Amino acid sequence: MSSGDDNAEVRRKLVQWMQNLAELLPVDSAQMIRGAFGIQGTSSPFYQDRVRQLAISMDRDDRTVRRRIDDAIEQMAQLAHSSVGSNSSQLKDRSWHTEELRVALILDLDTPEVFETRRIIIDADELAEVDFALTADVSRSTKAESPKLPVEIDMIYGGTLYFRVMESSDRARMMLRLPMPLRRGALHEFGLRMRVPGPPEELHYVCVPRKQCDFFDLRVRFGKECPESVDLIESAFQGDIRDPYVKNEKIIPDGAGEVHVQFRSLTPGFAYGIRWSESSSGLQAH
Repeated sequence: MSSGDDNAEVRRKLVQWMQNLAELLPVDSAQMIRGAFGIQGTSSPFYQDRVRQLAISMDRDDRTVRRRIDDAIEQMAQLAHSSVGSNSSQLKDRSWHTEELRVALILDLDTPEVFETRRIIIDADELAEVDFALTADVSRSTKAESPKLPVEIDMIYGGTLYFRVMESSDRARMMLRLPMPLRRGALHEFGLRMRVPGPPEELHYVCVPRKQCDFFDLRVRFGKECPESVDLIESAFQGDIRDPYVKNEKIIPDGAGEVHVQFRSLTPGFAYGIRWSESSSGLQAH
């Protein structure tokens, strides 16, 4: 927009901007945005009438539609925020998104293990492969000239891991071949087990989603050797994860030495999870 734009031009540009963002959202969320703001086809000038039109077309009650509109607006706001300074090609990668990510990190074993289950929604036609990343931070002194992720990864169910490449000294890109090509709107779930050989150093575990992530559930079992308190990491810059001067909410492990946290509507590019020391190493899901 420019200072010389009149009201009609400002509205036209604003509508176009919203349409561009809506195209990056899942199909159902995009429908909510277009219908609620009346930016597609003919529509009533009154919001309550537009909500009613959506409710009738979806065979849902008005309250349900309003809740889904609110969720879609929040998704669009997060997308708009994350798009500032981001690579446009990355934002347009809307082949799938995470509906639910559940992680259990078990530290009181000889070999610490991570169990991850992820339910995704397909946002493209005939999708056959899914790409995702895992970051295992290590101290600078342990990084080799030819890096290798110090984590063993096994597929439990939901597809076949067939390709892995190191994107950096501590981040691996993996490809998952789905059991069969899936259509837009389909749900798919897969599970992974990850092991960290050798005794663990001080760890944190965070999710830094590249794509939309609606829900993240994290359970960490420290067992008997648990810290007195744990820091909650929520909507944090990645550089702040291990910064001791950044103050975070404290969590006390329960009587079993476990911590359980949940996050909803995660903002892509920001960190969510826990830390329990000024750690020099950690794990990140994406």
